[in-house]
This record gives sequence, C-alpha cells and structure tokens, in this order.
Amino acid sequence: MKILVLRFSSIGDIVLTTPVVRQLKTQVPRAQVHFATKPGFAKLFETSPYVDKLHLLSGSLGELVRELRAERFDFIVDLHNNLRTRLIRLQLPGVPACAFDKLNWQKYLLVRFKINQLPPEHIVDRYRAAAAPLGIRDDGEGLDYFIPESQEVDLATELPAGFYPWEYVAVAIGAQHATKRLPVEKLIELVHNLAPRPVVLLGGPEDESTGHVIELAAKQLIFNGCGQFSLHQSASLVRQAQFVVSHDTGLMHIAAAFKKEIFSVWGNTVPQFGMFPYRTRFETLEVLNLPCRPCSKIGFAQCPQGHFKCMREQDLRRDWP
Repeated sequence: MKILVLRFSSIGDIVLTTPVVRQLKTQVPRAQVHFATKPGFAKLFETSPYVDKLHLLSGSLGELVRELRAERFDFIVDLHNNLRTRLIRLQLPGVPACAFDKLNWQKYLLVRFKINQLPPEHIVDRYRAAAAPLGIRDDGEGLDYFIPESQEVDLATELPAGFYPWEYVAVAIGAQHATKRLPVEKLIELVHNLAPRPVVLLGGPEDESTGHVIELAAKQLIFNGCGQFSLHQSASLVRQAQFVVSHDTGLMHIAAAFKKEIFSVWGNTVPQFGMFPYRTRFETLEVLNLPCRPCSKIGFAQCPQGHFKCMREQDLRRDWP
C-alpha cells in the first residue's frame, strides 16, 4: 500500500508526526510511506528508516500535485488539514483520505472565553486517529529523531575546555514568537538558578545576541551555541545533555524524542493544547490562573496586554536534578 502523509510545518509539529509515520511503516502490510513537506524540513527525514520518499513543495502547488498524481497513492493521511492540504486532497480524486482534527472551535473557546473543551490527550493521539482507517495502533513508543552520523557533536572538541566530560544543561532560549520566550532578564535568572551546573545555550542566529548577554551575566561555565550549530548538531547537544530547559518549541519535542528530562516553560500558550512533551519525564513552568492566558494558540510579537505576566512572573526556582 502506498501512503501519502501531508505536513508542511513546523519543526515541532513534524517531529510530533513521527510516531504515526513509524506505525504506518511497521504496521501496515507492504507499506510505502511518502511524506510531503517544505524543503526546509526535509532534513528531519533524511536518515529516517520509516519514510520511503519525500515530496517537497519547492515550486507551485500545481507542480507538487502533478508529482503526487504520478505516484498513484492508495491513501492520504493529512496531518496538517489546512487550505493547502485540502486542495491537494481535492486534486487527487479517488484517493481515500482522512484528516487530522485540528479542534479549532475548542481552541477558540479556550483562547477567547477560557472555556476548556479540549480532550485530555496528546496531539500525537489525534494524529494517530487520522490514520485509524489503516488499522494502526499505539506501539507504546515515543517520538523519533534521527541524527546523521556526520552531524553528531563531539563534546571533547566542540565545547570549550572545562565542559568535557562534565554534565551540562541544555537551555533552548529561542521560539518563533516573542510571547513564547522568556525575556532576557528572566533567562539570566534561570541560568543563575541552574548554577553551578555548566550550561549550553541553544537557538538560531537570531538568538545569538541574547545568548551573549546571558553568557556575560552567568555565574558558571556557559557556552553560547546559538547560531553556531545546525539543527541536527543542536539535537546532538540536546541528546548528550543531563537535562533540558526549553520553551514550547521544536527543540522541546526533539528532547522528548531522546527521552530527556525536560523542564518546559510556557507563556501565552498552554499544555492543554496537547503539545506538551510526549512520553518522557517533564515538569511545566507556567504562571497559573492568569485571566488573559492563553491569549493565542500560536503567539504574538508582543504581549497584547502589555504586562507579559505569563513570563515575567515565572517562578524559576526548582530542585534541579
């Protein structure tokens, strides 16, 4: 059976599809699993044993549709269910399909009126429900993330003297939206509370200057890795960390794939959306009972209320491992 899985973004969401991809490949007889996504996310599957072929939206949607038609799929599993993927399904007539239920109405109730009608289940379980007609079942495993051997980080050569062979904490300071990120003064407070543990800061090039400020204020060994490593290399540093502190972002889910202990920091979003760390030990850090929270299912460039209490009032004191 030739199966097409659709999910175009983002890093965390795609990592959360990996249990379904694995279960399709290992549980459906003679399954050929194809995955359609954007070119920027192709690396997530470049060494996966569960994806037989990638289809990339590198040109127009029409070009991708023509490519997909030539494959003559037997079933489509739509794990994005947006306008683009619905158009793809419409233009592959005769191919049975099921789509992930985004629960947009329930999310709207929670964001707009603070009424929680969301099911108490992880989004991975809702992804799996989209493939239920193919008879897949929960295999009891977690998320997958495969690092190419060439992208593994050698701590002895890549980290400054004093880190190796010490255990360190990986702190992922980035996130796509500002309201999902601790302000820099709270990140400094967090790092101070982690002392004397060595810390590796992880993030993209846009986080490098923030990482430098934290590095200058730190009381312990600290390495600003923001912008210095590829995604796979950052994943390797997460895998080798003692534990991980992360915002609600892709590296949090990558850490869960490696069964790391995670301290997840939540601002304008909430775990009730179903995207908390999957099948690993974790603790949430959040300001409870704020009447304005959650203010979005995604995030904003700045706090709509102006006070940003969901992050500025975080209690970052913990009995860290």
